[in-house]
Amino acid sequence: MSTYETDFYGWTQETVRLLRQGRISEVDMDALIEEIEDMGKNQLGQLENRLTVLMVHLLKWQYQPEHRSNSWKGTIVEQRRKISRLIKKNPSLKPKLDNTVIEMYLDCVPQVSAETGLAKIVFPTSFEQTGWTVEQVLDEEFYPSER
Repeated sequence: MSTYETDFYGWTQETVRLLRQGRISEVDMDALIEEIEDMGKNQLGQLENRLTVLMVHLLKWQYQPEHRSNSWKGTIVEQRRKISRLIKKNPSLKPKLDNTVIEMYLDCVPQVSAETGLAKIVFPTSFEQTGWTVEQVLDEEFYPSER
C-alpha cells in the first residue's frame, strides 16, 4: 500500500478504493482528515488570493488613472468572475467575505505601493478608510473614482 508521505497520488487512489469497498478500518484516517482540512484551507486561500489581486487592481485604478488599461480592467473582471464562481461552489465562504476583504486589504497596500511606485502612506491604512463596501468590490459595475 502507498503511504501518504512517500506516494501521495498512490495514497489517494488506494484510499478511494478502500472507502468504496467499505474497508474504512484500513484507511489512514489521520492523513485523510489532514487532507480534508487542507482542502478547505485551499478554498479559503483561493478567495484570499483573488481578493488581494482584485483590490490591488482597484487601488491602481483609483490612484493611477493615467495608467488605466484594458489589462487592469480585464484582471478586475476576471477576479470578480472567479470569486463569484468560487463562492457559488463553496457557499460557506460567503459569511467569511467581509473579514477576508478587511484582512486581505492589508496585504494589498505593500503590493500596490511596489507596483505603482507610490508611497504606502498614499493609500488608506484600512479597508474601511477606502470608502468602498465589500459589495462594491465584488460589483462588476464598480470602478473607484480618481482620488
